[in-house]
Amino acid sequence: MSKSLVLAEKPSVARDIARVLGCHKKGNGFLEGSQYIVTWALGHLVTHADPEQYDNSFKEWKLEDLPILPQPFKLVPIKQTMKQFNAVKAQLNRTDVNEIIIATDAGREGELVARWILEKAKSRKPVKRLWISSVTDKAIQKGFRELKDGRLYEHLYEAAVARAEADWVVGINATRALTVKYNAQLSTGRVQTPTLAMIATRENQIRDFKSKSYFGLQAITKDTTYTWSFGSNNQTNNFNKEQVEQVLHKLDGIKKGKVVSIQTTPKKQPAPPLFDLTELQKEGHRLFGWSAKETLSTLQGLYERHKIVTYPRTDSKHLTSDMKSTLIDRVKAVDLQPYRAATNSILRSSNVQPQKGVIDDARVSDHHAIIPTEEAPNMQDLSDKERKLYDMIVKRFLAVFLPPHAYDQTVITFEVSGENFTAKGKTVRDEGWKSVYQQDKAKDSESTLPPVEKGEVIEIRAVTMTQGETKPPARFNEGTLLAAMENPSSFMTGESKDIIQTAVETGGLGTVATRADIIEKLFNSFVMEKKGKDINLTSKGRQLLELVPDDLKSPSLTGEWEQRLTKIAKGTLKKEQFMKDMVLFSKKVVTQIKQSDLKFKHDNITGKTCPTCGKNLLEVKGKRGKMLVCQDRECGYKKSVSMQTNARCPVCHKKLEMRGEGDGKIFVCSCGHREKLSAFEKRRETSGGGKANKKDVQSFLKQQDEPKNTAMAEAMKKLLNKE
Repeated sequence: MSKSLVLAEKPSVARDIARVLGCHKKGNGFLEGSQYIVTWALGHLVTHADPEQYDNSFKEWKLEDLPILPQPFKLVPIKQTMKQFNAVKAQLNRTDVNEIIIATDAGREGELVARWILEKAKSRKPVKRLWISSVTDKAIQKGFRELKDGRLYEHLYEAAVARAEADWVVGINATRALTVKYNAQLSTGRVQTPTLAMIATRENQIRDFKSKSYFGLQAITKDTTYTWSFGSNNQTNNFNKEQVEQVLHKLDGIKKGKVVSIQTTPKKQPAPPLFDLTELQKEGHRLFGWSAKETLSTLQGLYERHKIVTYPRTDSKHLTSDMKSTLIDRVKAVDLQPYRAATNSILRSSNVQPQKGVIDDARVSDHHAIIPTEEAPNMQDLSDKERKLYDMIVKRFLAVFLPPHAYDQTVITFEVSGENFTAKGKTVRDEGWKSVYQQDKAKDSESTLPPVEKGEVIEIRAVTMTQGETKPPARFNEGTLLAAMENPSSFMTGESKDIIQTAVETGGLGTVATRADIIEKLFNSFVMEKKGKDINLTSKGRQLLELVPDDLKSPSLTGEWEQRLTKIAKGTLKKEQFMKDMVLFSKKVVTQIKQSDLKFKHDNITGKTCPTCGKNLLEVKGKRGKMLVCQDRECGYKKSVSMQTNARCPVCHKKLEMRGEGDGKIFVCSCGHREKLSAFEKRRETSGGGKANKKDVQSFLKQQDEPKNTAMAEAMKKLLNKE
């Protein structure tokens, strides 16, 4: 009997599909049933060959070899996952398998994972596509009833290949050219470098910003404070100090004013839109300080392991019309504390429908917004981070089914000797969707305006002048950087905004699926660093931007490339034309780097020498600590010298930094507190010393970056065992 081979992207998803399809017989890298065989990748099993796999002479990095332009590109199995590739290949080539069902993630990169495996295994069997947005049993069953013809996704695959080939051609050649030319580890790429350029632009704006003083007036009465307004636009701040002082002098001695108008305007505020991935990552950083990578990995667990949210890597904030029949079940799935008041209100309605604009087929491409599935969660099974993230998604979902937030905005105009002063107040008529969030914060304040009448004369206690300073734009943090990558021009002003305006029209920098990885890569290559939550360029990052040709750091050009990839996916642009342009671009970039007379200077060099090659080491600051790195790129030696921990200072309760080696390890705090590791352990063991719980220690151990500090890890494990 012929069978269908199902290829999933990860083992966890494969197990779910196999259970639904009744595939219980275990084999080498697969599960089998009477009709289906389910196998899996481990993410990518196949990738583009490295330069030296085309020609062994490319193993040594030399300027004269550049640019390297494979024709055609070679695919190779990834060495670390070769065993699973061979297992998948064996199932693909079985004589009783008559068709392949691609069940990898339903998106551009998921298509690439599967198609590259099929291509490397030389499988030519018919292909069908499972396209689902959640991995619940119900969604899997429905997806298999509605399998798509694999040929419908050929253009999506072409776009994925074009993206991969473009990244290889630009990234490999530009990185090798810069690294060899300047004998420094300089990594660049078609998305990461324009992202870095935006950070530099923001830093330049801050550096060049000239603060200006502005002034205003306040009339203080017994019950409230009124703010002076002037001009046709009722401005409240004036940069002309003399003009404000003249008005203040005019009002000197005036003890009474008159209410000349009371305007009350009813207003309604709709619920915020549903989450796409970028918006969720921004909110996760705003509320909890999570990195984009943290939010995505936590979300992936809610999707794959717990099956309680829909597909994570989406760029849409809308739902499709064919989902209407599922909405009641999704609301019922979250009918538990602390959402019960909201769900009861929604389910009592005779017609459960979200607010206008939520359902919009035209604004959903591959996947709809991130919302709960029809699967009820077991909250006890969720980690603290998973509960917080799920809570964010559920509340945003329930909010769109509730009435708008309704309130009356009142403006009182108070005239004092011909000058107008105003006071504003708000009276809530209906909390509406905001009731979902009231457990997190106090209710909107009721109006604090005094009960006054038009024409009423009120005594003035004082008229005072206020002063403030204009502030420069804020530095990027991970949340605002994500927003800038999505919509670059909204974070720029003047000439900078004009330069990258087209990036908005072309979809920004990268995709929702790649932005978190780009940010991590910029941290890991030490071209940017964190100071608190703020992102700052390092000297290496600033120099890199000086050395890189202008086109390679252009957000508008990168945005245009993303738009062209989208056209390839839609079948309106040929991959060959796009790649022809990328090859020409790569040649141009390499030529400019070769001809450059600029120099690179290590300004973070230390007096310590590399134990491997004897050259001086560089001190670099990673995302969670400092490292010593050999300046010789071919040596590759690196060593952690300090790292941020989750242990708290007993003096100021800030997080402690770990420094030193072996028995000399010490905890150091920015407040000046210093403590040996042995003393730290002893303090934590005593009942009066704020004993660390197991969860704190486990969290600390999990969050340490490579390279591993085994001595520290052993010390903390010893502490954990004692606990």
